[in-house]
Amino acid sequence: PQGIGSPSVYHAVIVIFLEFFAWGLLTAPTLVVLHETFPKHTFLMNGLIQGVKGLLSFLSAPLIGALSDVWGRKSFLLLTVFFTCAPIPLMKISPWWYFAVISVSGVFAVTFSVVFAYVADITQEHERSMAYGLVSATFAASLVISPAIGAYLGREYGDSLVVVLATAIALLDICFILVAVPESLPEKMRPASWGAPISWEQADPFASLKKVGQDSIVLLICITVFLSYLPEAGQYSSFFLYLRQIMGFSSESVAAFIAVLGILSIIAQTIVLSLLMRSIGNKNTILLGLGFQILQLAWYGFGSEPWMMWAAGAVAAMSSITFPAVSALVSRTADADQQGVVQGMITGIRGLCNGLGPALYGFIFYIFHVELNELPMPESPSGGSVVAQYHLQQNSIIPGPPFLFGACSVLLALLVALFIPEHTNLNVRSGNWKKHCGSHGHPHSPQAPGEAKEPLLQDTNV
Repeated sequence: PQGIGSPSVYHAVIVIFLEFFAWGLLTAPTLVVLHETFPKHTFLMNGLIQGVKGLLSFLSAPLIGALSDVWGRKSFLLLTVFFTCAPIPLMKISPWWYFAVISVSGVFAVTFSVVFAYVADITQEHERSMAYGLVSATFAASLVISPAIGAYLGREYGDSLVVVLATAIALLDICFILVAVPESLPEKMRPASWGAPISWEQADPFASLKKVGQDSIVLLICITVFLSYLPEAGQYSSFFLYLRQIMGFSSESVAAFIAVLGILSIIAQTIVLSLLMRSIGNKNTILLGLGFQILQLAWYGFGSEPWMMWAAGAVAAMSSITFPAVSALVSRTADADQQGVVQGMITGIRGLCNGLGPALYGFIFYIFHVELNELPMPESPSGGSVVAQYHLQQNSIIPGPPFLFGACSVLLALLVALFIPEHTNLNVRSGNWKKHCGSHGHPHSPQAPGEAKEPLLQDTNV
């Protein structure tokens, strides 16, 4: 058998860590190249690039999941990691091709879907939540340290070295999959031949969304998720660019911000979430998380000083408790045979938001003329930016208009969430759900409740 040892969660953890460590190194260089390539409409182009990538990922995830049920996980781990990392060496070769390939790579940039399927193959149901949590924590850990390392190496030795190092780590990840990762899908669970048909129901990305209106409680939950996650997806796609180009953060400051926000989010989603769930209940925890999200988005929108961004970032970490609390509410109130249906709806809505959110934020930035008048000055030897060169157009009254739009959207989500009962039984007709449960159709599908424990940041964030 190919690979080293038996399939384990640690194989999946290493694959995720190496992939996103490579991308994390490029955080600071990407922000600079993005502005140099699109100096006039930086935020609009960033939104379009990330929006196209998100939509393509949403459309292709079910098909890739269904195919991995037939052909095995290892080949699709290799495929998704290769295409996700393919744009990296193009950053210094051709920035235009770099951003074009990033957009198109969304078709295969669904590593997490395949990794969750890999983990589901090799774990029992009671172990799955902890295993998914380990994968998510690894993702967060890779982004806590890699942007700072990339910013330091870029300042000391130039961005070319950072690109070479990121490319080398991506190649190491591909080699690790080829040599060390064993196949997790048992032979007995695969069809007799590679020619097994894939039905449209399995590949339909809107399959889960079609069931949203079948239960009023499910409808309320899904509307809440959509209104709250749409601005979150847009924020993650553009916020670090906003800090760098508009607020005057240096590369090191952006890296430090990512690290602090990641650490605080991990604490919020573990210790704080656990305490709140026990003390004030599931629904009130959701409402509190939405309240924190409104506060941080409004603070980002009106904030004009760097210290305001840091303060709002601490509040943003607290707002990260919302989605785990929503998932917990669903898992507690839905019947056992309805878990996959409802979780699939929520995952589908989040995937749709990953495409719509970045494009919406970029468009709002463009409408309100939030752009730079001049290129940023080179950083001083101490690493600080010359903040005087960063300023908004005079006709921009509000520093961050999209964030205020996001605050209004989350306020609507809060009002909708008030009508969600604390205890109820969700009733959604499952129909032929087992044939197209979310991204994967076999009984160990990652659409189980554990999948709700998604990473703190999405792929499009990088």
